[in-house]
Formats: sequence, C-alpha cells, structure tokens
Amino acid sequence: MRNLLYFIAVILVIGWAIGFFVYSAGALIHLLLVIALISIILNFIRGGNAG
Repeated sequence: MRNLLYFIAVILVIGWAIGFFVYSAGALIHLLLVIALISIILNFIRGGNAG
C-alpha cells in the first residue's frame, strides 16, 4: 500500500510539472500537486517503518 501511495504521488507530481510547464490548465494542475503532497504526507503519518 505504501509503494502504491508513492507511485500515485510521483505520477501526480509529474503530471503537475508537465501541465504547469507545457499546458497551463489552471486550478486543475495545482489540484494534482495538492493531492500528491497529501498522499506523501499520509504515507509518512501511516508509515512509521520503512519496508
């Protein structure tokens, strides 16, 4: 589950970067970044142990 959260976060950050620099889609792009950051934060909160 932890790896899935990291994978989703990475995909969302890449999508945000591509959208921000190539195609400016307004608030949707920034929403992707916020979702990715929330995924990373939740992973740290739930995580505890690496593995």
